[in-house]
Amino acid sequence: MKTWLSEIDTALYFLLFKPERSLIVRQLALGLSKTGNGGMYALLSIGLAYLSPERGGELLALTLLGFAIERPVYFLCKHFIGRIRPCDYLGQVAFLTPSDRFSLPSGHSAGAFLFATLWSVSFPPLAGTLYLWACGVALSRVVVGVHYPLDIVAGALLGLGCAELALFIQGNA
Repeated sequence: MKTWLSEIDTALYFLLFKPERSLIVRQLALGLSKTGNGGMYALLSIGLAYLSPERGGELLALTLLGFAIERPVYFLCKHFIGRIRPCDYLGQVAFLTPSDRFSLPSGHSAGAFLFATLWSVSFPPLAGTLYLWACGVALSRVVVGVHYPLDIVAGALLGLGCAELALFIQGNA
């Protein structure tokens, strides 16, 4: 079963990652990937807290709680599982240099889906846009060659789960 799943994951990876991609597609993927680096979450959260102290302050606290749950779980999973990135394992040249050597789960996907979920609760009209952006961040990680498709699915599920846990804790506080 594990071999079969790995073969499908690798085949899907090669459907999405193409070293000969056009410069425009590479730049779009790299740009989307960079929006999931983390700085945007902080800027938007702090900016909203400044502009709307009550509502923004609550969302800032919720976002901090969500990431306080997600980051340790992410690091534990990543180092416990220890899956080598496709660009290293398959000898491919990625379009960017990853920050570490392990790929499962995708931290960019986890962070993007965590952020999209928490902000969708506060801004329901933006939910579709936020989740579309989160999907773009996740897919960009495969397109740039640093993650397998199952890495981004695992990351998305991790982000969603941590967001739901943060919302549950906030609701019971």
